[in-house]
Amino acid sequence: MGQPAHDTTTAEPETPSDPSPTEAAEETPNEAAPETGAAAMFANDRASQHLGITVDDHGPGWAQCSMTVTETMTNGHDITHGGYVFLFADTTFAMACNYPGSITVASGGDIDFLRPTHLGDELVARGHEIVRQGRSGIYDVTVTRGDDIIATYRGRSRTLPARK
Repeated sequence: MGQPAHDTTTAEPETPSDPSPTEAAEETPNEAAPETGAAAMFANDRASQHLGITVDDHGPGWAQCSMTVTETMTNGHDITHGGYVFLFADTTFAMACNYPGSITVASGGDIDFLRPTHLGDELVARGHEIVRQGRSGIYDVTVTRGDDIIATYRGRSRTLPARK
């Protein structure tokens, strides 16, 4: 987990090759396509950034993120509120399913909470593509604290049609 699923993805590398000087000169700012893919999506993800989620690594079809549980994330039982664990897993899912050249959103997601976490716990989420067919995909994310699996998440994605 956390590594590219080579058998399920055929996308081009996330970093395109540098254009030749001629190609670069022909492109004007008005003709440039808007930034897409995981890095562009995360750059504007104020919710995830506000929570201190970091993207450790990602590529087409996979991602790994980290988050430290803060005081504001704990509930009345002094454990991490499930909504924050869901958001963390969902952010990792978004990083895995947003390929360069497309805008992909969640069409649904489910989580199973397996163990509680507490203030100061360092969480790691690893997501990978199970299948991508047409504009739809299924991705699994495992959230861990050290060697303990905290939660498992399954996300369903839908790639939006290109804007006209």
